[in-house]
Amino acid sequence: MHRILIVTPDRTSLSAFATSLAESQDVQVAWAESGQSAVSDVMEHTPLGVIIDENLLDMTGFDLVRRLLPINALINTVVISDLPPETFHEASEGLGILAQLSLKPTPSDARAILARLKRMSPSGLAFPRT
Repeated sequence: MHRILIVTPDRTSLSAFATSLAESQDVQVAWAESGQSAVSDVMEHTPLGVIIDENLLDMTGFDLVRRLLPINALINTVVISDLPPETFHEASEGLGILAQLSLKPTPSDARAILARLKRMSPSGLAFPRT
């Protein structure tokens, strides 16, 4: 079972996205509301990926990515942000962020992220075709 951690103070806005992620029988979705709780979770359970809201209760999404890098630089991170793509790229340069998602990611976005994670996974995840 592969774990994807979603870090957001607002689960409701990401519920459809999370449901789509969890449709894969190889994926378990976990939640954290703050950056610090996400750090604690990652130290206990190595996730396949971390989906991070741009603003958390205790730090920004980029700050959390910076905190995760020394723990495990191979964790795939995705940040939910409304920054224009060029500004996002400049702000995230050097952080190794896999992708940017819109503020309201869709089930289609979830399938696309899973496909990217599958390609990046050393264990070759088996995802259902949609």
